Amino acid sequence: MTAARRRWIVWGLRGLAVVPIVAYLVGSQAARSGGLVEVERWFNNPVQLMGAAVGLVVVSTMVGVRGWWSRTGCLISLVALGFAAVPFLFVWSVFGVEWREMDRKPGPEPGNVLVVTELVTLDPVYRIQVLTGSGWSARHWDLGWWGEEDGRGYFRGAEWSGPNQVTVTSEKEIVVFTVDPVSGRPGEPVATRR
Repeated sequence: MTAARRRWIVWGLRGLAVVPIVAYLVGSQAARSGGLVEVERWFNNPVQLMGAAVGLVVVSTMVGVRGWWSRTGCLISLVALGFAAVPFLFVWSVFGVEWREMDRKPGPEPGNVLVVTELVTLDPVYRIQVLTGSGWSARHWDLGWWGEEDGRGYFRGAEWSGPNQVTVTSEKEIVVFTVDPVSGRPGEPVATRR
């Protein structure tokens, strides 16, 4: 293989490595309140996308290195990094984050849905969202996170309490959100202690 062709392949692979990084940045932006649901679902996967980017950079490095000793040195360092990553991957696979949708309640306005998602850990954490729209134009609006350690006590539930109101109940307080009927964007919460 000629040196020019090798450089062309190396820089092509490095350019391809930028694609999953940009996809992850778009997905992490969509994960914020008001972001697009489908974009978050497809592109907010840091382990897979960053793994693909690192894999492409490693392949481009192996193609770019020409000498036998240089390739052997790169291969030995990659194997060492692989062995160092094994404990991390084991802990991540055993204690990794698992999301489970607990409840989905349609709202009084068409196209609005209240979703309660649980982060499965020793002390569960609940994410409350309002979804608006459908398909690729669907957006999610965060109402907040509820957990045992946040001072509000145990999460009891979330429900539509009026035409444009969502009530989130916990052990120590009740929080009421007013939701814009057109956009689904939540207003400022009104909390009352129990």
